[in-house]
Amino acid sequence: MQRVKFIDRMAQGRLSRRQILQSAGAFGVGIMVLPRRVHAAGEPLTCLEWGGYDVAEYIEPYVKKHGGLPDFSIFSGEEEALAKVRAGFAADVMHPCNYSVSRFVNAGLVNEIDTSRLSNWADVFPSLKTAEGVLLDGKVVMAPADWGNSSIAYRSDLVDPAFAADPTWAIFYDEAYAGKVSMLDNELVIQIGAMVGGMGYDAAYALTGDALAAAAKDWGAKGVNVSRFLWTDASEVQQAMASGEIVAAYAWNDLVKNLKAEGIPVEYAVPKEGMFTWFCGLTLLNSGKADSELAYDFIDAWLSPETGKYLIEASGYGHANRKSFEIADPAEVAAMGITDPEALMSSAILFRTPTDEVQVEQTRVWGDTKALKM
Repeated sequence: MQRVKFIDRMAQGRLSRRQILQSAGAFGVGIMVLPRRVHAAGEPLTCLEWGGYDVAEYIEPYVKKHGGLPDFSIFSGEEEALAKVRAGFAADVMHPCNYSVSRFVNAGLVNEIDTSRLSNWADVFPSLKTAEGVLLDGKVVMAPADWGNSSIAYRSDLVDPAFAADPTWAIFYDEAYAGKVSMLDNELVIQIGAMVGGMGYDAAYALTGDALAAAAKDWGAKGVNVSRFLWTDASEVQQAMASGEIVAAYAWNDLVKNLKAEGIPVEYAVPKEGMFTWFCGLTLLNSGKADSELAYDFIDAWLSPETGKYLIEASGYGHANRKSFEIADPAEVAAMGITDPEALMSSAILFRTPTDEVQVEQTRVWGDTKALKM
């Protein structure tokens, strides 16, 4: 996830990519001891990565083969990463989400992925292999890796029973919940508000011009002012929900997993307007200088079932490799409530890719809208 990853991802003892969604800087990884970074002859592999994903558990096959970690450059959102590469930063691999890949492709920064060089490609869920953001003009430009949901986490002991019986995104625009809820600091506040007003997602994600301005005025402003705070750090919103400071929040799977582990009565809603699904993966950039073998080994390591097992058990997120679910702790898989990605993809709202022009305009309008928070 921004971008919805913003990633904000994994607050169980070490920070995750989604925990720093749209936040600056690299974060620590608890008390974990990292393998040393080993550079063979030639240029080292450089990876643009979310904070918390720059650890050995996500690429153990790579570490075993090459003796250490590659070089990581941490980013807090895809737009930041795009600007960095455009400015001349030489990276070999990037970890974007499906809705942002086209931004890098349109900028001429991406190389096609030769899937024959990925030993784990055959085990990737078929629906992900052909999803928007993976295939562009018939070419594979992203290898899907991690996926999850964006929905409403709520305190079942604190919300009105009527909401629990019929969950709706309208809770973030309801004056009755003013100061008791928290939305992500993202233009989704405008889009989701438009959906609450009856607009379908296919129209809401592409809002521009007068229609966007009207939605920002009618829904964006309301969402901004009803929220106690607009969050950018998943640990902040998790703490606020644990304390009861807020009773509902836009959240990813890991927040629910973490709070349940603490004994907090929290549930994950399936809103009547729809639950969102995101997925992210690895893209080959043409700005790097390392040997392509290193880049493919890195991507293949991310696609391994062992990486998927760790991702599922540590974060509660899903993995693109079907075999991951077979070897992961059954209790952790059951806790996800989303053990069938194929069914999930057909029922949830998959985040779509706006055009560059739409993204720029929505980002600008959102900035203007949240600046008016009372």
